[in-house]
Amino acid sequence: MDVIVAGDRAELAEARRALGIGGGSSPAKAALALVPTMGALHEGHRSLMRLAREKAEHVAVSVFVNPLQFGPNEDFSRYPRTFDADLEVCAAEGVSMVFAPAAEDMYLPDRQVGVSAGKMGTAVEGAFRPGHLDGVLTVVIKLFNLVQPDVAVFGQKDAQQLAMIRRMVTDLDLPISVVGAPTVREADGLALSSRNRYLSPEDREAAPALSRALSAGAAQRTPEEIRRAAHAVLAAEPAVAVDYLVLVDPSTFAEVGEDHRGEAVLAVAAKVGSTRLIDNVTVTL
Repeated sequence: MDVIVAGDRAELAEARRALGIGGGSSPAKAALALVPTMGALHEGHRSLMRLAREKAEHVAVSVFVNPLQFGPNEDFSRYPRTFDADLEVCAAEGVSMVFAPAAEDMYLPDRQVGVSAGKMGTAVEGAFRPGHLDGVLTVVIKLFNLVQPDVAVFGQKDAQQLAMIRRMVTDLDLPISVVGAPTVREADGLALSSRNRYLSPEDREAAPALSRALSAGAAQRTPEEIRRAAHAVLAAEPAVAVDYLVLVDPSTFAEVGEDHRGEAVLAVAAKVGSTRLIDNVTVTL
Protein backbone atom coordinates (compact mmCIF):
# COMPACT_ATOMS: atom_id res chain seq x y z
CA MET A 1 0.00 0.00 0.00
CA ASP A 2 1.27 3.48 -0.86
CA VAL A 3 2.05 5.92 1.92
CA ILE A 4 -0.69 8.48 2.44
CA VAL A 5 0.74 11.98 2.77
CA ALA A 6 -1.25 14.49 4.82
CA GLY A 7 -0.19 18.13 4.65
CA ASP A 8 -2.74 19.69 6.99
CA ARG A 9 -5.35 18.86 9.61
CA ALA A 10 -8.14 18.10 7.17
CA GLU A 11 -5.96 15.74 5.14
CA LEU A 12 -4.80 14.08 8.36
CA ALA A 13 -8.39 13.41 9.43
CA GLU A 14 -9.14 12.00 5.98
CA ALA A 15 -6.06 9.75 6.17
CA ARG A 16 -7.26 8.33 9.48
CA ARG A 17 -10.65 7.60 7.93
CA ALA A 18 -9.05 5.99 4.86
CA LEU A 19 -7.02 3.67 7.07
CA GLY A 20 -10.05 2.77 9.16
CA ILE A 21 -8.41 4.03 12.36
CA GLY A 22 -10.82 4.56 15.20
CA GLY A 23 -13.00 1.55 14.48
CA GLY A 24 -11.23 -0.78 16.88
CA SER A 25 -8.02 -2.78 16.68
CA SER A 26 -6.94 -6.38 17.11
CA PRO A 27 -6.38 -7.62 20.66
CA ALA A 28 -2.67 -8.16 19.97
CA LYS A 29 -1.90 -4.70 18.60
CA ALA A 30 -2.89 -1.09 19.01
CA ALA A 31 -4.48 0.65 16.04
CA LEU A 32 -1.91 3.40 15.42
CA ALA A 33 1.68 4.12 16.46
CA LEU A 34 3.32 7.51 15.87
CA VAL A 35 7.00 8.15 15.23
CA PRO A 36 7.59 11.92 15.53
CA THR A 37 10.60 13.15 13.53
CA MET A 38 12.09 16.30 12.07
CA GLY A 39 12.92 14.49 8.86
CA ALA A 40 16.37 13.80 7.37
CA LEU A 41 15.61 10.19 8.19
CA HIS A 42 18.38 7.65 8.79
CA GLU A 43 18.79 4.11 10.08
CA GLY A 44 17.97 5.22 13.61
CA HIS A 45 14.58 6.44 12.44
CA ARG A 46 14.07 3.19 10.54
CA SER A 47 14.58 1.28 13.79
CA LEU A 48 11.84 3.38 15.42
CA MET A 49 9.46 2.61 12.55
CA ARG A 50 10.18 -1.11 12.82
CA LEU A 51 9.49 -1.06 16.54
CA ALA A 52 6.29 0.91 15.91
CA ARG A 53 5.15 -1.72 13.41
CA GLU A 54 5.53 -4.36 16.13
CA LYS A 55 3.26 -2.32 18.40
CA ALA A 56 0.43 -1.27 16.07
CA GLU A 57 -1.49 -2.17 12.94
CA HIS A 58 -0.63 1.16 11.32
CA VAL A 59 2.38 3.47 11.68
CA ALA A 60 2.30 7.23 11.21
CA VAL A 61 5.47 9.29 10.87
CA SER A 62 5.41 13.04 11.37
CA VAL A 63 7.98 15.14 9.51
CA PHE A 64 8.11 18.63 10.97
CA VAL A 65 11.10 20.83 11.79
CA ASN A 66 9.71 22.44 14.90
CA PRO A 67 10.72 26.11 15.23
CA LEU A 68 9.78 26.24 18.92
CA GLN A 69 12.65 23.98 19.97
CA PHE A 70 15.39 26.00 18.27
CA GLY A 71 17.08 28.95 19.96
CA PRO A 72 17.90 32.21 18.15
CA ASN A 73 21.49 31.15 17.41
CA GLU A 74 20.76 27.53 16.54
CA ASP A 75 20.52 25.71 13.22
CA PHE A 76 16.81 25.90 12.36
CA SER A 77 17.36 27.49 8.94
CA ARG A 78 20.00 24.97 7.89
CA TYR A 79 18.54 21.88 9.51
CA PRO A 80 18.50 19.24 6.74
CA ARG A 81 15.22 18.91 4.88
CA THR A 82 15.04 15.85 2.60
CA PHE A 83 11.33 15.18 2.25
CA ASP A 84 11.36 13.13 -0.96
CA ALA A 85 14.04 10.81 0.43
CA ASP A 86 12.15 10.64 3.72
CA LEU A 87 9.02 9.44 1.90
CA GLU A 88 11.04 6.67 0.28
CA VAL A 89 12.29 5.56 3.69
CA CYS A 90 8.76 5.53 5.09
CA ALA A 91 7.44 3.54 2.14
CA ALA A 92 10.24 1.00 2.49
CA GLU A 93 9.44 0.55 6.19
CA GLY A 94 5.73 -0.04 5.68
CA VAL A 95 4.55 3.28 7.11
CA SER A 96 0.85 3.89 6.48
CA MET A 97 0.84 7.69 6.57
CA VAL A 98 3.17 10.67 6.83
CA PHE A 99 2.01 13.88 8.46
CA ALA A 100 4.06 16.80 7.16
CA PRO A 101 2.37 20.05 8.19
CA ALA A 102 3.57 23.57 7.51
CA ALA A 103 4.51 25.72 10.50
CA GLU A 104 1.49 27.97 9.92
CA ASP A 105 -0.79 24.94 10.13
CA MET A 106 0.75 23.85 13.44
CA TYR A 107 0.94 27.25 15.13
CA LEU A 108 -1.44 30.19 15.02
CA PRO A 109 0.31 33.54 14.45
CA ASP A 110 -0.96 34.78 17.83
CA ARG A 111 -0.24 31.53 19.69
CA GLN A 112 -0.28 32.10 23.44
CA VAL A 113 -0.51 28.71 25.17
CA GLY A 114 2.20 26.07 25.27
CA VAL A 115 3.52 23.35 27.57
CA SER A 116 6.01 24.14 30.32
CA ALA A 117 8.64 21.48 30.95
CA GLY A 118 8.85 22.56 34.59
CA LYS A 119 11.91 22.12 36.78
CA MET A 120 13.33 19.19 34.81
CA GLY A 121 13.14 21.30 31.68
CA THR A 122 15.71 23.73 33.08
CA ALA A 123 18.28 21.02 33.90
CA VAL A 124 21.08 19.61 31.74
CA GLU A 125 20.00 20.21 28.11
CA GLY A 126 17.47 22.80 29.28
CA ALA A 127 20.21 24.78 31.03
CA PHE A 128 22.15 25.12 27.78
CA ARG A 129 19.09 25.56 25.55
CA PRO A 130 16.52 27.59 27.50
CA GLY A 131 12.99 26.90 26.31
CA HIS A 132 14.06 23.95 24.17
CA LEU A 133 12.15 21.32 26.12
CA ASP A 134 9.09 23.57 26.35
CA GLY A 135 9.11 23.62 22.55
CA VAL A 136 9.55 19.86 22.36
CA LEU A 137 6.64 19.13 24.69
CA THR A 138 4.40 21.68 22.98
CA VAL A 139 4.87 20.16 19.54
CA VAL A 140 4.60 16.60 20.86
CA ILE A 141 1.29 17.18 22.62
CA LYS A 142 -0.04 18.88 19.48
CA LEU A 143 1.03 15.89 17.40
CA PHE A 144 -0.59 13.55 19.91
CA ASN A 145 -3.85 15.52 19.73
CA LEU A 146 -3.84 15.72 15.93
CA VAL A 147 -2.66 12.22 15.00
CA GLN A 148 -4.36 10.51 17.96
CA PRO A 149 -1.98 7.55 18.27
CA ASP A 150 -2.30 4.76 20.80
CA VAL A 151 1.49 4.37 20.96
CA ALA A 152 4.36 6.81 20.37
CA VAL A 153 7.96 5.69 19.78
CA PHE A 154 11.00 7.84 20.61
CA GLY A 155 14.74 7.18 20.59
CA GLN A 156 16.74 6.82 23.79
CA LYS A 157 19.49 9.04 22.31
CA ASP A 158 17.41 12.03 23.42
CA ALA A 159 17.12 10.64 26.94
CA GLN A 160 15.99 13.82 28.66
CA GLN A 161 13.39 14.48 25.97
CA LEU A 162 12.08 10.92 26.37
CA ALA A 163 11.90 11.32 30.15
CA MET A 164 10.06 14.64 29.81
CA ILE A 165 7.53 13.20 27.35
CA ARG A 166 6.84 10.29 29.68
CA ARG A 167 6.35 12.74 32.54
CA MET A 168 3.99 14.87 30.44
CA VAL A 169 1.91 11.81 29.52
CA THR A 170 1.69 10.88 33.22
CA ASP A 171 1.03 14.36 34.56
CA LEU A 172 -1.58 15.23 31.95
CA ASP A 173 -3.26 11.79 31.85
CA LEU A 174 -2.72 11.33 28.12
CA PRO A 175 -4.05 7.97 26.83
CA ILE A 176 -0.83 7.09 25.00
CA SER A 177 1.82 4.45 25.61
CA VAL A 178 5.33 5.91 25.19
CA VAL A 179 7.98 3.45 24.01
CA GLY A 180 11.71 4.13 24.11
CA ALA A 181 13.99 2.56 21.49
CA PRO A 182 17.73 1.86 21.85
CA THR A 183 20.22 4.23 20.25
CA VAL A 184 21.50 3.08 16.87
CA ARG A 185 25.23 3.58 16.33
CA GLU A 186 27.82 3.51 13.59
CA ALA A 187 30.46 0.76 13.72
CA ASP A 188 32.82 3.12 15.60
CA GLY A 189 30.18 3.94 18.21
CA LEU A 190 28.98 7.33 16.97
CA ALA A 191 25.25 7.69 17.65
CA LEU A 192 23.26 8.22 14.47
CA SER A 193 21.92 11.76 14.10
CA SER A 194 20.59 13.88 11.28
CA ARG A 195 23.25 16.43 12.26
CA ASN A 196 26.10 14.00 11.56
CA ARG A 197 25.95 15.06 7.92
CA TYR A 198 27.33 18.46 9.02
CA LEU A 199 30.59 16.88 10.21
CA SER A 200 33.70 17.48 8.13
CA PRO A 201 35.95 14.43 7.57
CA GLU A 202 38.20 15.64 10.41
CA ASP A 203 35.23 16.24 12.70
CA ARG A 204 33.78 12.84 11.85
CA GLU A 205 37.03 11.24 12.93
CA ALA A 206 36.90 13.07 16.28
CA ALA A 207 33.16 12.61 16.98
CA PRO A 208 33.32 9.01 18.32
CA ALA A 209 35.15 10.42 21.34
CA LEU A 210 31.68 11.05 22.81
CA SER A 211 30.69 7.39 22.75
CA ARG A 212 34.18 6.33 23.88
CA ALA A 213 33.85 8.66 26.86
CA LEU A 214 30.49 7.16 27.77
CA SER A 215 31.87 3.62 27.47
CA ALA A 216 34.87 4.50 29.63
CA GLY A 217 32.59 5.98 32.26
CA ALA A 218 30.13 3.09 32.18
CA ALA A 219 32.97 0.66 32.91
CA GLN A 220 33.57 2.27 36.32
CA ARG A 221 31.84 1.58 39.62
CA THR A 222 31.24 4.86 41.48
CA PRO A 223 29.88 8.25 40.36
CA GLU A 224 33.26 9.92 40.89
CA GLU A 225 35.10 7.24 38.91
CA ILE A 226 32.49 7.36 36.14
CA ARG A 227 32.76 11.12 35.71
CA ARG A 228 36.56 11.12 35.91
CA ALA A 229 37.02 8.37 33.31
CA ALA A 230 34.59 9.97 30.86
CA HIS A 231 36.13 13.43 31.25
CA ALA A 232 39.60 12.01 30.60
CA VAL A 233 38.57 10.67 27.19
CA LEU A 234 36.99 13.95 26.13
CA ALA A 235 39.95 16.00 27.38
CA ALA A 236 42.23 14.00 25.10
CA GLU A 237 40.31 15.04 21.97
CA PRO A 238 41.01 18.73 21.17
CA ALA A 239 38.32 18.92 18.46
CA VAL A 240 35.57 18.27 21.05
CA ALA A 241 34.27 21.26 23.05
CA VAL A 242 32.12 19.93 25.89
CA ASP A 243 28.89 21.66 26.93
CA TYR A 244 28.20 19.18 29.68
CA LEU A 245 29.03 15.71 30.91
CA VAL A 246 26.65 14.70 33.69
CA LEU A 247 25.58 11.66 35.67
CA VAL A 248 21.93 12.15 36.51
CA ASP A 249 18.88 10.50 37.98
CA PRO A 250 16.79 9.21 35.03
CA SER A 251 13.52 10.36 36.59
CA THR A 252 14.55 13.94 37.47
CA PHE A 253 17.79 14.62 35.54
CA ALA A 254 19.31 16.00 38.73
CA GLU A 255 22.97 15.14 39.33
CA VAL A 256 23.38 12.02 41.45
CA GLY A 257 25.49 11.93 44.60
CA GLU A 258 28.13 9.42 45.61
CA ASP A 259 25.52 7.48 47.59
CA HIS A 260 23.20 6.97 44.59
CA ARG A 261 22.19 3.39 43.92
CA GLY A 262 20.29 2.00 40.97
CA GLU A 263 20.11 3.39 37.45
CA ALA A 264 21.65 6.67 36.32
CA VAL A 265 22.11 8.33 32.94
CA LEU A 266 25.57 9.41 31.84
CA ALA A 267 24.88 12.13 29.27
CA VAL A 268 27.14 14.32 27.16
CA ALA A 269 26.66 17.25 24.80
CA ALA A 270 29.55 18.73 22.87
CA LYS A 271 30.45 20.64 19.76
CA VAL A 272 32.63 18.82 17.28
CA GLY A 273 33.76 21.57 14.97
CA SER A 274 30.57 23.59 14.47
CA THR A 275 28.20 20.64 15.01
CA ARG A 276 26.56 20.03 18.37
CA LEU A 277 26.04 16.37 19.23
CA ILE A 278 24.45 14.60 22.20
CA ASP A 279 24.69 11.06 23.49
CA ASN A 280 24.05 9.05 26.64
CA VAL A 281 24.20 5.62 28.25
CA THR A 282 22.39 4.12 31.20
CA VAL A 283 24.57 2.81 34.02
CA THR A 284 23.67 0.86 37.15
CA LEU A 285 25.28 1.81 40.43
